[in-house]
Amino acid sequence: MTVPQPTILIVEDDPEIRRLVRDLLIQEGFAIEIAEDGRAMDEVLARLHPDLMILDLMLPGEDGLAICRRLRASSTIPILMLTAKSDEIDRVVGLEMGADDYLAKPFSSRELLARARAILRRTRPVPQAPDNRRYGFDAFAIDIDARQLTTQDGEAVALTSAEFDLLVCFVQRPRRVLTRDQILDWTHGRSAEPFDRTVDMLISRLRKKLDVAHPGSNLISTVRNGGYLMTAHVSPLA
Repeated sequence: MTVPQPTILIVEDDPEIRRLVRDLLIQEGFAIEIAEDGRAMDEVLARLHPDLMILDLMLPGEDGLAICRRLRASSTIPILMLTAKSDEIDRVVGLEMGADDYLAKPFSSRELLARARAILRRTRPVPQAPDNRRYGFDAFAIDIDARQLTTQDGEAVALTSAEFDLLVCFVQRPRRVLTRDQILDWTHGRSAEPFDRTVDMLISRLRKKLDVAHPGSNLISTVRNGGYLMTAHVSPLA
């Protein structure tokens, strides 16, 4: 069984950038949908579920941050945020709103493709996986191939693609101190900048969601001058 070509939704109000990105991605074999603002995006999302959204920060009307916040209330569509701003504050805010990655304009075609493909590799299902990699830890069960996290009561815990990848990183290396650089390597494939605060933002978001699902879990500890540590015992599930 083959995986159908990924569909990417470009939400960008600048017609020239929209055309350049669209043509580049079509040339690389992706199916493309375009929208110039939040309203047009909603019309596209009403009829399909894209594999990735490339979302511009500075949009007329509802801006990219507001759109990202709104989508994250009900959707886990992977989001690559584009912006003309390069200030770290803007990058951190975008990640806090739930973006999976961040790319500042002007950007090279090569970097855009690399980041888009990295997100798709992490988030698209792999057909006919030979083993169902399922693990239990604390009050949770995680199915890596199905990309699903559930509580001991069987309730699904909604995670973004980046949050899920971060959790997998810890589940596969429990009770081991992981540095930020190691986590970036294992989750972003070094597409992030060396001083990017992606890890810190994702850790904070993941902790909150785990705590909401199981209050007092405190599964991920901060190790001073070291990194982060998953304290739970992890065991395979049948």
